Amino acid sequence: MKRRLEFCMSACLVLLLGSAAPVMAADLVIAMPNWPSGQATANILKVSIAKKFGLDAEVKELGTLNAFVGFETGDVDIQPEVWQPNFGDIVKKYVTDKGVATLSARSVPAWQGLCATPEAAATIKTIADLSDPEKTKILDTDGDGKGELWIGAPTWLSTGIERTRANSYGYGANLTLFEAEEEVAMAGVDAAIATARPMVFYCYAPHHVFELHKIARIEEPPHDPAKWKIVGADDPLWISKSTAATSWDAAHFQIAYATGFGKKHPDIAKFLDQVDFSPEEVTKMSYALEVERQAPADYAKKWVDDNTARIDGWAKP
Repeated sequence: MKRRLEFCMSACLVLLLGSAAPVMAADLVIAMPNWPSGQATANILKVSIAKKFGLDAEVKELGTLNAFVGFETGDVDIQPEVWQPNFGDIVKKYVTDKGVATLSARSVPAWQGLCATPEAAATIKTIADLSDPEKTKILDTDGDGKGELWIGAPTWLSTGIERTRANSYGYGANLTLFEAEEEVAMAGVDAAIATARPMVFYCYAPHHVFELHKIARIEEPPHDPAKWKIVGADDPLWISKSTAATSWDAAHFQIAYATGFGKKHPDIAKFLDQVDFSPEEVTKMSYALEVERQAPADYAKKWVDDNTARIDGWAKP
């Protein structure tokens, strides 16, 4: 009986010691956006850095603004896809003014605006058409007399800018602007195409939707800086204070990393500066995760295995 009691006490002690063992922290943190290409890139960087530099990264889902705050506090090291002009004010604050973040040397060209399914594009061709109730009634799916328009995910900065554009152009009063996660919205696009239902929605490229469907871009006047005044998103009333009665300026995105991390790991900073994804590759990432339902981590492992020589080139001193 005594031996049995001693055994039980020893077992309990082992369990207690085991549960109290410290969890090893990762060597660095990569902020992961909530859109497919950003998720793929975050994991590709994680696998590549582990392979070439022997450092373990934690991939943490985090919005771009919080990632830049993390650069300053030391809680975040890398963000894989910073869009501009969307985050121009944030880049100015943390890169230009404070110097706590650095943008990689290379970027991916992009664009954003509004798109229409073929059935919608037959009637709605220009941004002015969205202010015509007779034309936008074809977008009404709930019978309330107003059409609906998806303007982006709730956490995207571009969603607030799209709401500003709707108010500035005037079609915001004529349409129900709704926010939803991109996965839900893209499922809606798929259903609209399959049932020949007209739909207009926020769109950006590179993106897999243009590989899946015949999508038309809504025509707008060229970008005019004089008509584009976006107040910083740190102001709670920034949407109502902003104006944007014009198309988006030319867009691009690139990797950002904490300046302190770059100084501590200049070899990895140089590696990040050499990463050169093409728009076509970004589209394939989006397609793999959103359409083929590949897990970001699994996709990244295969991508790195298939692109060993290229990654070696990025890592050259």
